Amino acid sequence: MQLLVYILVYPLLWLISILPFKLLYLLSDGFYVLIYHIIGYRKKVVIDNLTLAFPDKSKAELLLIKKRFYHHLCDMMFEAIKSITITKAEMQKRYVFTNVEEIHKLEKEQRSIILFMGHYASWEWIFILQTHVNHKGYAVYKRLSNKYFDALVKRIRAKYNSHLITTRETIPTLIKAKKNNELTFNGFVFDQSPKLSKAIHWQDFMGVEVPVHVGAEMLAKRLDMVTLFLKVKKIKRGYYKATFSDIIRNTKDYNDYTITDLSLKRVEEQIREAPEFYFWTHKRWKHMGKKP
Repeated sequence: MQLLVYILVYPLLWLISILPFKLLYLLSDGFYVLIYHIIGYRKKVVIDNLTLAFPDKSKAELLLIKKRFYHHLCDMMFEAIKSITITKAEMQKRYVFTNVEEIHKLEKEQRSIILFMGHYASWEWIFILQTHVNHKGYAVYKRLSNKYFDALVKRIRAKYNSHLITTRETIPTLIKAKKNNELTFNGFVFDQSPKLSKAIHWQDFMGVEVPVHVGAEMLAKRLDMVTLFLKVKKIKRGYYKATFSDIIRNTKDYNDYTITDLSLKRVEEQIREAPEFYFWTHKRWKHMGKKP
């Protein structure tokens, strides 16, 4: 059944991916009408999250943010499809890194990197970073249930020397890389909610105390990696600007969770600057009030 679904769906995705961006975004506008006005995909989750995060905003302000978010969500979906056939030159033009020279400095120092970023603006196209650096790229992800689409996503990332690994694979993969003196660039989209049973650290996020993933920081300390944060800004439809900040070379000098808390604060700053580009459909605050 999985193969049948893939055979039926993949040709459609490929045809969409070869469309020029103007037509792609026309499809995105149509899809917005479908999922927002007709299906109402997770609208209650989104408005509940927005109300919790912005208690001082009016209903009209929250409604505007909600509509803009759904437009952005649809754009991201179609940009992900575009990744199937988009050229390197096109993606480099649309996803720009403002200070990649900071990574080149770390290359000269022979330092591997842990990258913190949030579910903000675009995390789908970040793998184009590998065309600018010499580190081997790894990104932690959740395996797709359909093994054929899972393989497709991996192939798309691998075009530019980026490799997807599951949470279970992360530690052994990076330990092996360190033993082999391999420089690695390891991306963690860390701002979503961990399982309550695995929550060991809580922090204030948008005014609410929530559990936070801390594995990235602990891994950086264990393997003596540099940590940094990537701020992504949406300039306009299909164009993003990314900047590296908070570069920490000696992570062991920091108390546990300090680096994670700093990165979470950076995510919050992005949200307050332009809230419509955050991933509001996720139940980020579902563990509110459950801290032991």
